[in-house]
This record gives sequence, structure tokens and C-alpha cells, in this order.
Amino acid sequence: MHPSTATPLPPSPDKPPKTFLDLITSVLSVLLVSSLTVRSFIGRWQLVHRKLTTLQSALTSLSETPHWSENPLLYTLLPSILSTLQRLHSLSNQCSLSSVTGGKLHFQSDLDIASSWLSNHLHDLDLLLKSGVLDQSNAIVLSHPGPGSSREELAFFVRDVFTRLQIGGVEFKKKALDSLVRILKEEKSASLVAKEGNVGYLVSLVLDSDNVIQEQAVLAVSLLASASDEARKIVFEQGGLGPLLRVLDTGSMSLKEKAAIAVEAITSDPDNGWAVSAYGGVSVLIEACRSGSEAIRTHAVGAITNVAAVEDIKMAIAEEGAVPLLAHLLVSTSTTIAAREKAAHCVSILASSGEYFRALIIKERGVQRLMDLIQSLPISDTIEHVLRAIVSLSVSDSVSRILSSSTLFIIRLGDFITQGTLVLQQLSVSLLASLSISDGNKRAIEACVASLVKLMEMPKPAGIQEAATVALVSLLTVKSSKKELVRDEKSLMKLVQMLDPKNELVANKKFPVMVVAALVSGGSAECRKRLLAAGVYQHLQSLVETEVAGAKKALQRLSGNKLKNIFSRTWRE
Repeated sequence: MHPSTATPLPPSPDKPPKTFLDLITSVLSVLLVSSLTVRSFIGRWQLVHRKLTTLQSALTSLSETPHWSENPLLYTLLPSILSTLQRLHSLSNQCSLSSVTGGKLHFQSDLDIASSWLSNHLHDLDLLLKSGVLDQSNAIVLSHPGPGSSREELAFFVRDVFTRLQIGGVEFKKKALDSLVRILKEEKSASLVAKEGNVGYLVSLVLDSDNVIQEQAVLAVSLLASASDEARKIVFEQGGLGPLLRVLDTGSMSLKEKAAIAVEAITSDPDNGWAVSAYGGVSVLIEACRSGSEAIRTHAVGAITNVAAVEDIKMAIAEEGAVPLLAHLLVSTSTTIAAREKAAHCVSILASSGEYFRALIIKERGVQRLMDLIQSLPISDTIEHVLRAIVSLSVSDSVSRILSSSTLFIIRLGDFITQGTLVLQQLSVSLLASLSISDGNKRAIEACVASLVKLMEMPKPAGIQEAATVALVSLLTVKSSKKELVRDEKSLMKLVQMLDPKNELVANKKFPVMVVAALVSGGSAECRKRLLAAGVYQHLQSLVETEVAGAKKALQRLSGNKLKNIFSRTWRE
């Protein structure tokens, strides 16, 4: 094979590094002179001469390090350098003649390739010297640091691993990647790897032609991206997203799973989401959801969810057919719990993004599927996402009617109000306050009356006091709900305390006044009697004086003719 199409073939490395260094020094000293005395391609030889001078300096620095001869990388690097120098020596001899044999273009190509090899050797030597691995005995190189190892020992190990990745041959790379993966699986090592290692070079191996190297490189990048915010940021900044999306598109199932994990991790940073569109990643992620394994699907839908809030990507997600896919994932029996949760989260994001997206979700029977999911799942983060989606969809009149007429759904809302987390309570109360439900459904959830009274006392989150009040007033249009409240001493006392002008927990006294007005409407003698006995009358009088909205009317209803007589006497006087 001609040198123009082949890499340098080093002699058999059966000699110690020092022997090769002596041979290199000998050839180099000759080349430094001959490269200045050539008769042809003088400009190119001047460039070679500068590289040879740099090589001489690098080899001097190499020989001055205390343990240079122990490093196994030099058993291949030095023979390769010697082979390149011998090739340059042969070319310089030809240029010393009056004419070049074999044609100038052919010779020029050979010289450029040999010069390029020389540049690669200089890069490897510079990397080896800067890594610091030559300053310590090779006895500890690639010996995995134990639990008691210092940060300095671990950093040295990482630098050595990356040096072998960049300088060594295939076997060196494989062993180095094995060591890198092992250390990345240990807790708190990722930040050090990201700081001390050449992550950009590791990313380049993600598309390596060697299957073993590629597999380990994708795993290493996946572990790194998933380990910490700092490591994830470095992987992204070093161009990791594009190659990972390519692997997710064209790789084996094993590679796709690792790539999907990494892509989800990278896109979890909102600042990185835009790049998915730049790399054409939306269609890749959607196809991974359609045809990938359960693990691939779970992480791919997670990545879609991560970028669904990015304005520029949102429309692409819809146009690529993600909504039907997401709706299917919500109820698919083959979907993992994690994938279902992420799909629900994504649907909730899209449902809150405008009428266009809500129409797509409704068209795919999304409302019914979300309602079915609410009935089948225990209280969890998935339920929260499902309920958020339903709240967003409920702005549609047709959806609101469907929700209002479903007794099972209304009962589930009541369960969330009495037993759910604060977030579920807030969502359920706001939804209940917006629906027009039948008296029968109101009776079905009257057990949540006490919880609604309790929520009226909560100043945060914003809006919960008003929503709880509106929902409670709605329930109090049926007599059984009124009796439920006034017969519950704790709830009644909470209501009285909220009416107290001195109680700052409920700053807007309009809300408890609305509840009192609802309790006394319809002429319920029992409700009026219990409210008067609890001390509501005195607080309402004070609120009338401060002109709280609705207080005067509530007081009139509570006291009947008594209040009219009081006002008439005051007017006459």
C-alpha cells in the first residue's frame, strides 16, 4: 500500500522505550539538518522543520519526567514516531536530488501526509506531558482507586484514562472506557470526570466505528449526563446532544436505551431544549416512542415532555403526531408507570398551551382517557399531571359538561379534596368551583364540606380561599350539605373564627360571609339557630359596620324581623 493511503507502520515494539528514544534522537538530528538543505518543496520542508524542532523539545521534556519509560503508551507511540521520521528521512533524501522521482504531485501528497502524521504525534506527546501521568510511577496506572483514595489520586486516574483514550490503540481505548464506566458508576465521581477529562473527545467516540468502543462510550456519556447538573452541562456544551440523537435514531436497541437516558437528562435543563429542534430531534424522539423498547419509550417521552414547554418546539411536537401517541400511552397496558406519568405531564403542558392543542387532545379522546386514568391510579404525581390537564381542558364548554355529568369523576374530586396532597386539593377545588354539578352529585361529595372549610383558612397557595368558598357555596345549595357543616362543631367554629374581624388569617371577610349567606338561605331554622348560638351574629354586625360585601344581607337573613326592627328604631331616633 502506498504511503499516501496508509498510516505509518511502526517497527515491532519489542525494545524498551529508551532504545526507541535513542533511535528517534539519532534520526531527528539528521532530519533537522536535511530539512533545511533540500532543493524541492522548500516551503513545505520549512513547516516540517518547525514541527521537528517542536518534537525535539517535547522529547527532551519527556525524557526529563521521572517515570516516562514505565508508561505503556510509549511502547506504541515511540515506534510510530520513529516510523514517521524514517519516512521523512527517505523523502528528504529524494528532495536532495536534482529532480524528484515518481512525479511532483505524488511526492507532494506523500510529504503532506507524513507532515500530518508528525502533527498527530506532537498532539499526542503534548497531551501525554500535560496530563501529568508521566510524573508518577506507572505501577498505579489503571489500578482503580479504592474507597479511601484522595481526590488527587482520583484526578490522576481520570487524566490517565483520558490520555489512553486519546493516544492508545483500540485495546487501550477499550480498557480505558471500561475503567471510565466503572468510576462513573461510583457516587460523586462524575463532576471530577467532567472537570479533569476531555469530555469532547469522549463524545466523539459515541459514533465510533468499533462497536465495543461505541457501546462503552455511549454508556459513559449517558452516566455522565445523568450524574449531575455540572456534568450534564459539560456534555451538552461539548456537543453531546447531536451524536446521542443520531444513536437514538440509528443505533441498536442497547445503544438506543443508553442514548435515550442521556437525551432525557440533557433536555431536563430548560436552556438546552431549543437544540433538540436544531438537530431534528423531535421526529427522532417521537419515533423512539413508537417503536422503541419500554425503557427507550419511557426516556424518549420524558425528553419530549422536557422540551414541550419550549415555544419553538411545541408546534413541531403537534405537527409530528405526538398528541395521538401521548393519548395512547396514557392507557396502554404495555406502558410503564414512569412513561405514563411523563405522558400525562406532557399532555398537561400542551393542554395549557392554547385552544389548538386542546382541540387536538379532545379529538384523540384525551378527556375520556384522562378521566379513566384518574379512576384507576392511586394518588401520585401522575394523578397531579392528569388533573392539571383536565383543569386546562375544562375551559371548553363541551368538556365542562362531560365532567359535570360524571358522578364517578365528581366523587374522585371529593376524594382528592379530603385525602389528597395540597396540590391535588387546590386543583380539585378550583375545578369543582368551575363546574355546574347536579344536586345528586353534590350529595355524593358532601363529606368534603369540612375539608373545604379548612381550605378557606389557608392563605396560600393564592386563590385557594376563593375557590374553596365558591365550591362550598355550591354544595350548600342542598340541605344535607348545610346540615353536614352546622352539625360539625370544628367546622362551625372555624367559620366563626374566620368572621372575626381580628382574625387576619382570612383577610377577605367576603368569603366566610358568603358561606353564612348560603347556610341561612332557604329559611333553615336549624342552621340559623346553630349560627346564632355559635356567635356569628356579633361578628356580622361588626362586618356590616366596615361595609364588607354581603354582610348586611347575611345579617338580615340570620336575624329575620329582629334586624329590621333594630334599623327602624335607629332611623327614628
